[in-house]
Amino acid sequence: MTTVAAPATNVSAASRRQLRRNDLLQPFLKWAGGKRQLIPVIRKYVPKKFKMYFEPFVGAGAVLFELQPQVAIVNDANQELMNCYRVIKDDPEALIADTQKHRNTKEYYYNLRSLDCDIGFQSLGPVERASRIIYLNKTCYNGLFRVNSQGHFNVPFGKYSNPVIVDEVVIRAVSWYLNAAQVQISTDDFETALSGASRGDFVYIDPPYDPLSDTSSFTGYNLNSFDRDGQRRLKNVCDDLTRRGCKVLHSNSATEFIRDLYSDKRKYTIVEVEATRNINSVGTSRGKISELLIFNNYDVR
Repeated sequence: MTTVAAPATNVSAASRRQLRRNDLLQPFLKWAGGKRQLIPVIRKYVPKKFKMYFEPFVGAGAVLFELQPQVAIVNDANQELMNCYRVIKDDPEALIADTQKHRNTKEYYYNLRSLDCDIGFQSLGPVERASRIIYLNKTCYNGLFRVNSQGHFNVPFGKYSNPVIVDEVVIRAVSWYLNAAQVQISTDDFETALSGASRGDFVYIDPPYDPLSDTSSFTGYNLNSFDRDGQRRLKNVCDDLTRRGCKVLHSNSATEFIRDLYSDKRKYTIVEVEATRNINSVGTSRGKISELLIFNNYDVR
């Protein structure tokens, strides 16, 4: 297993140089399972104090951008997503300029979507790839990110009359934060991404959720589906983080499998919360749904 080193920094010195809070920070993509609606609840379970921040399934970054930690490692196995983070950090103006070329038509959408089936797709530069993903996300049906077994984006056209492809204010705010704070961006397996976490660090874990039914599993987020063996491996990592003295907060679905997995009350507290699901392929399946917040018995606010 490859060890991810923590950013080279003096955490105590960094903490003395507090960044000013930027209220313009918010997710730059729509994202299945995004946590914007749950932020007020999640805030209640953020530890009072912590050193570094780790988020191994960062997704659209709602919790990251709410907490705005001084020192962080953010990770996701979705390489196209993390390319967006890197481009926004390194070259936001080039990204904003490139998105201006996109057109909100069905023909243009499917032509751009099909690029990842082309042998020359990997020759696209990082800015073009990030621009493509943001465009597809903002114009596809219901803002899903889904790929098929070959790794090809396969969500249909959304038919929105006037979608905002890129919010320049948000892109610049995200770029400012990623540069002003000490944020390391990686595309590793979650276990590798967490290998550098140590005592006093805070880890927020928001993995692909355990499905509520046999037909509700969402496995098209990336090429590697996250099944119950993945959930069990994640639980073992949570146990190891707990032994290391890390403060772990974990979101997941309110299934009996997850409840049983984290049933050891000596280690974990489980809180059931009500969340709003805004992204679902079936309109009648959107709305309020129970989720679990699980934390390893640290002091909360």
